[in-house]
Amino acid sequence: MGLKVSKQGPGQDEELTIQHHLINYISTSCYIRNMVSKQRRRMLVAGYDLDMSYITDRVLAMSFPAERMRAMFRNPLWQVKSVLDMTHQGHYKIYNLCIEETYDPSNFDGRVELYPFDDNHVPPLQLIKIFCESVHSWLSSDPKNIVAVHCMVSIPSQRRYVGYWESILSPPGGNTNGLPDVNLPKPCSRELWRIRLYDMVNVDTVFFVVSEMQEIPNQLYRPSVEVLRSSCRQVKKGYQRGSSPRYYLSFIGGDEEEKELELKEPNRVVQMDTENAIIYQKTCLDHYFVQPLRVTGDVRVIFYEKMFGGRLFYCCFNTAFIRSSLLQLTMGELDKVGKKGRSICGPDFCLELLFGPANAKHSLRSSSDEDVASND
Repeated sequence: MGLKVSKQGPGQDEELTIQHHLINYISTSCYIRNMVSKQRRRMLVAGYDLDMSYITDRVLAMSFPAERMRAMFRNPLWQVKSVLDMTHQGHYKIYNLCIEETYDPSNFDGRVELYPFDDNHVPPLQLIKIFCESVHSWLSSDPKNIVAVHCMVSIPSQRRYVGYWESILSPPGGNTNGLPDVNLPKPCSRELWRIRLYDMVNVDTVFFVVSEMQEIPNQLYRPSVEVLRSSCRQVKKGYQRGSSPRYYLSFIGGDEEEKELELKEPNRVVQMDTENAIIYQKTCLDHYFVQPLRVTGDVRVIFYEKMFGGRLFYCCFNTAFIRSSLLQLTMGELDKVGKKGRSICGPDFCLELLFGPANAKHSLRSSSDEDVASND
């Protein structure tokens, strides 16, 4: 608002008062917050219009409870507290999933727990497990208890991780608390051989950055660490590879099964259509790795218009859940696709990530493949 802290004159106290009233009016108005929340369901309680919604009768999702200027376009913290105190006095706990923003837990009588991960990113599965155990413990301690959960965003990759989580749950075994068994996958490394952007429009080069989540001892938060920065370039007509890449099935099984499979060559999968001449009917951008890039765990690939800046879109995945050698994602499965990103993607757009076998001892990539890749 352009507040000045220089020497004040006779009329400046009145000017500051007007500005404070203006900020207060804007923060209590729901117009800007309605624009930010877009199509999300909102809750009207005691004259407050909040970005809040009950997922179940005991689980409440909401946007970040903000203070000061951010309260103009997020849920004002004092309004969130007022509503929770009116509806669930002494029986609510807030779970903050944001690493970028925080607030004093005393605002909510100390009933706040932090499970942080980066905005516009995904939570590691171990963090999801600890979070779910805490929520279950709180809800089980009193039938009146509820939880309110918030982060900053919701993206397709986060929904992908919800699918991962569902897939590792199984009916309760020997435990007596009724909780499902959680079968966290073992760390699984994969060799990334190729990145392809199929059906691109008016572009011949797209840059990308591959990063992995880094585990820090005794900390829940895992930052993303860059492991490679390069580019995908247009596949030219008449270009021929020395040999076609092979496709593999991943092996996820018990120790005995893994030992048996170590003695065998990985199963091959029928070649995909994108390996024949159809790639020349659309503009394709490729990057073949001269040396396969080994990635493990939670991985993010961000695509840029320039080497530094101009983000187009990105995707996140966990290597333990790549069931075949090829991960294919459509436009709707990518994160934060902006106007520029949409403008360069055709109607048949597809992102393809080609991996080597899960049991990497049997890397069957031929020398001719590597020779051709080095000439890209």
